[in-house]
Amino acid sequence: MPYRWTDTPDESRLDLWPHRSLSADGFVLVIGATAAFISLPLLAVIGTAVLWGLLPFLVLAVAGLWIGLRRSYRDADMAERLILRPGQAQLERRDPDGQRQRWEADPFWIQVRLHAKAGPVEDYLTLTGGGREVEIGAFLTPEERRRLDIELRRRIAAMR
Repeated sequence: MPYRWTDTPDESRLDLWPHRSLSADGFVLVIGATAAFISLPLLAVIGTAVLWGLLPFLVLAVAGLWIGLRRSYRDADMAERLILRPGQAQLERRDPDGQRQRWEADPFWIQVRLHAKAGPVEDYLTLTGGGREVEIGAFLTPEERRRLDIELRRRIAAMR
């Protein structure tokens, strides 16, 4: 699950991150396997002029896959952190471009809302307090947001 609670006597901390379906080792495996399988047809044309006609396209295909996967990793390089303390809650989001957004409120006044149909994603999860409504975990799956909704309600109620 792409989130983790860390509890200390003074606070509860929730770290959220987007799911990555391909690890760094998987990236190497996919690029290597693609390069190996895409070069198999080249074995039949080694030593001919056809090899030089096909080679640039095969290199472009592997390079395109490499660039696409790296871009996917960079776009998913974001994180959210919610810190709950008695009398204070802080949510900080780090976007892929490095920009940080911050929200603070008193846990006593925070409302957790799960919008089943309204919102940009299914089961849109928001926190309301401090005069603002902010989203949390928009990159999680609907099932993970429903589970997080229950956990957030329980932990925020415990902070009151």
